[in-house]
Amino acid sequence: MILPYIVLATLAGGVLSVVVAASLTVHVLGRLVKHLVSLSAGVLLGTALLQVLPEAFESGQASSHALFLTLLAGLLFFFLLEKAELYRHGHHHEGDGHEHHHHYDEEQAGRGGWSVLVGDSIHNFCDGVIIAAAFLADVRLGAMTALAIIAHEIPQEVGDYIVLLNAGFSRAKALLFNAISGLAAVVGGVAGYLVVEPWRALFPYLLVVASSSFVYIAVADLLPQLQRRLHWRDTLAQLGWLAAGLLSVVAIGGLSRH
Repeated sequence: MILPYIVLATLAGGVLSVVVAASLTVHVLGRLVKHLVSLSAGVLLGTALLQVLPEAFESGQASSHALFLTLLAGLLFFFLLEKAELYRHGHHHEGDGHEHHHHYDEEQAGRGGWSVLVGDSIHNFCDGVIIAAAFLADVRLGAMTALAIIAHEIPQEVGDYIVLLNAGFSRAKALLFNAISGLAAVVGGVAGYLVVEPWRALFPYLLVVASSSFVYIAVADLLPQLQRRLHWRDTLAQLGWLAAGLLSVVAIGGLSRH
């Protein structure tokens, strides 16, 4: 019964991002992504530090020293994966307020869009494995993990959609590329279910790896975007969306326990 949950959860992020991208103009999407980045930073940090990591440490199946070592290794792994340009976080695009040079989006898209497609597909595959491991450990934890990933997937895929449009892709082709990369999460979820399920002793370590992914994305990519000098109203908006992300994790976690 767990596999359908995994498939639905991994499919949701890709479907929602494509629906959002298809229904709004590029100008509106550009403004929306700024707020969603703040929201997803709060959701990722809240899920990692308030839900997933406590579950791993309280399981009693691994020592604290081993889990902290896994956390460190996970952070370094995702750092190296991003250095190899295989773990993209596509929030940047021309016109996002970060003063990117002209033709920035065309360079980001790469030759024929393969840079975006390959990087996001690997990223989404890893997300699928993480969701599968969380659902196999606990359905409630799986739902929380899926929520965190979906919260990050929407601004990421919308950002990549804008990059592809500004690089010369048609609306239909850009949406198709996003949909294809999103399906990699479903493949990762099914693969994670088939491979991870027999190795339940590894679940605490997999949960810590999931947390390291969330913390790395939030600290290395999202929060630095929020450090720019802004008008006090924009700063308050950032803090508000960040707090909304954290509070949503706390509220949903409390409801799921009851």
